[in-house]
Amino acid sequence: MSSHAIRIYGDPVLRTRSADVTEIDGRLHTLAESMFDTMYEAPGLGLAAPQVGVRKRLFVYDFGDGPQTMVNPEILESEGEWIYEEGCLSVPGLSWEITRPKTIYIVGLDIDGNEVSIEADELEARLYQHEIDHLDGILLVDHLDDEQRREALSVIRELGMGEPNSKPIAKAGGLQLP
Repeated sequence: MSSHAIRIYGDPVLRTRSADVTEIDGRLHTLAESMFDTMYEAPGLGLAAPQVGVRKRLFVYDFGDGPQTMVNPEILESEGEWIYEEGCLSVPGLSWEITRPKTIYIVGLDIDGNEVSIEADELEARLYQHEIDHLDGILLVDHLDDEQRREALSVIRELGMGEPNSKPIAKAGGLQLP
């Protein structure tokens, strides 16, 4: 399968809340498979549909147990705090210390329409939270305090991201390890 170009900061699709998936069919399977190719090529731990220009509530990931797909995910519970330097290749080359809940309980569907429920902590919990943020139109810079955000946006502008003519990049993915 061919991989997708990754949308970068400034692309309006990254700021739009994605629609629920209403039908799991062959097209969705094909999309997920091509997203895996893109994610592994990046490389990334996860990749949300908006990052490839698709406004659907779907993300793919591989946290060491092989490729998985989460459709219409929802975090039902979270607790604690965990600070970790987090990057995103939709904001390529940049990372920040982000505070997120340490543990979460997430539910959704797998690519075959089966119900999935996962209790996760630390990096795995962060992976799911990061990808769900993408589905809600939220980017890492939205988690920064006012001063950090001003500095980050200045760097982003210097790098040419966020400009009307910004181009997608071919090798980028979801959650990126620093």
